[in-house]
Amino acid sequence: MVVQPSPIHRPRPIWTLALTAIAFFMVALDALVVVTALPAIQRDLHASLSTLEWTVNAFTLAFAAGIITAAALGDRLGRRRIFILGLTLFTIASAACALAPTAGLLVAARAVQGLGAAMIMPLSLTILASAFPAERRGAIIGIWGGIGGLAVASGPLVGGAVTQGLDWHWIFWVNVPIGVVATVLARLRLAETRGPATRLDLPAAALVSTGAIAIVWGLIRSGDVGWGSAQVVASLIGGVILVAAFLAWEWRATDPMLPLRLFGSRSFAAANLTGFLMAGSIFSAAFLMSQYFQFALGYSPLATGLRLLPWTATPLLIAPLAGVLSDRVGARPVLALGMLLQGVGLAWIAAVAAAGEGYIDLVIPLVIAGVGISMALPVAPTAVLSAVHPQDMGKASGVNSTLQRFGAAFAIAIAAAVFAANGHLGTPISFTAGFRPALALVAGLSAVGAVTALAVGGRRVKPAAARPERVEEAASVA
Repeated sequence: MVVQPSPIHRPRPIWTLALTAIAFFMVALDALVVVTALPAIQRDLHASLSTLEWTVNAFTLAFAAGIITAAALGDRLGRRRIFILGLTLFTIASAACALAPTAGLLVAARAVQGLGAAMIMPLSLTILASAFPAERRGAIIGIWGGIGGLAVASGPLVGGAVTQGLDWHWIFWVNVPIGVVATVLARLRLAETRGPATRLDLPAAALVSTGAIAIVWGLIRSGDVGWGSAQVVASLIGGVILVAAFLAWEWRATDPMLPLRLFGSRSFAAANLTGFLMAGSIFSAAFLMSQYFQFALGYSPLATGLRLLPWTATPLLIAPLAGVLSDRVGARPVLALGMLLQGVGLAWIAAVAAAGEGYIDLVIPLVIAGVGISMALPVAPTAVLSAVHPQDMGKASGVNSTLQRFGAAFAIAIAAAVFAANGHLGTPISFTAGFRPALALVAGLSAVGAVTALAVGGRRVKPAAARPERVEEAASVA
């Protein structure tokens, strides 16, 4: 039975918001802080384009592969416990990245970092959503998304400033003090909560992880050896077979890691597909544009971070407002308009991009894309959580985070393959030749996301129906 905890065990909601937002900030910062440092890493470690991709994708794939398992562990063993474990692992791995002397060790450390992030991201959202009533969830997640927007805005800027002022290794030290403080405060200020205990679906985790890695590896290798290569074809076919086996396994599983029944809700499926495309367009555009500004336009890492601010800084102002607006008018119009605006902005940049072209022509489309993605960032997870029953929020959060991470990895791999088919890193002109069609593809992904967002449910459910039940707390289980 559940006993009401004493006040000493129940922190004020403001602490829950602050700590989950800090954790989100750290993970989002690390996902993007590396992008403006990629040319410096390439020069220092003599890395190829595919290696540069893996400094991003090793993190993203490990992140994606571990999310649903981490969410299940949180439900069984305690969300705060797994959240703190993730913070600790992430912090240690960040130090390992900072000390990495070779590209191989950097990629390995980034993968471990991704596992830590997999424990942090879904549990931070579940802990936060459980702490507030449904009628305030959009506004609260909007604030959470706005703070995450601060990481999006400061990631390329911090990466550029640190790379230029110190060395690229130092971009990873930024996470260490944040991680230490967040770990200590989470232990002191967050109450332990649990969800429904289910059996860990380890075969499913193995199938989906290896399948996703095989597909992304095949996409990345296509840029080096061509689409007709036997290893590329075998990797892509093998990955598709493994993902199909995963879906078949989950369909029959008693306690599935990914409950396919959730996708019976059109709104849930559409919100997750939109989130997949949203994350893919954000990360692949950041991957491409940070290098375009340096390789083709000749800007320094710091100057690149500053010039990306019209795109990356807008979530600070727009994301909280978008969350409040979605509470009033529903997720569908806000999400669809946001994805459309980002697609328009990115397509505009792809159309006017040229080697040595002046920056001023890029400001307006950067702002349009920034406003658009700022509208989508907080609304996509809100739409996902609002489409399920309270007892399914933990798994729904895991599904949402997993698909967003896979979306980022797949989009970067596909965009890099398009780039490699049309250009290369040799000269500004050759880089721009690959950049334009690759970014046009990314703009198309965002436009498709605007279409899928139209299938998201209209107005939010009534608060009385959606208010989450109090979760059991470890200290209060009799």
